[in-house]
Amino acid sequence: MMIGYCGLDCEQCEAFIATQNNDDALRIKVAEEWARLYHAPIKPEHINCTGCQSAGVKTYYCDQMCEIRKCATKKSVGTCADCSDYPCSVLNEILRTAPQAKTRLDALRKKYFPPTTGGQPVKRGGRP
Repeated sequence: MMIGYCGLDCEQCEAFIATQNNDDALRIKVAEEWARLYHAPIKPEHINCTGCQSAGVKTYYCDQMCEIRKCATKKSVGTCADCSDYPCSVLNEILRTAPQAKTRLDALRKKYFPPTTGGQPVKRGGRP
């Protein structure tokens, strides 16, 4: 599972799937859905993403407009669960519509900031 900063599973995202499978039919479907949903001129060629934390290509929204990604990269956190401001108002916008993301982030928060440490982070994989 590839978790985005916000807790969404990138591997379940249709843009990610279309990119991994080089599936132009899925790109068309996603572009149409997202254009209607976000009232934006999204075209099939915009539907390319290797995950918001990867070094590869991302959708324009994820790369240039996502406030969550901008904040997380600025603060150098692995996910929003690592942030001292978790959960914040910016993140809460997506968590309202994606409860599974909140469940993932809450689990990470509990694992890496357990109550037994007084909320202090547990050392893991080179990150504080």
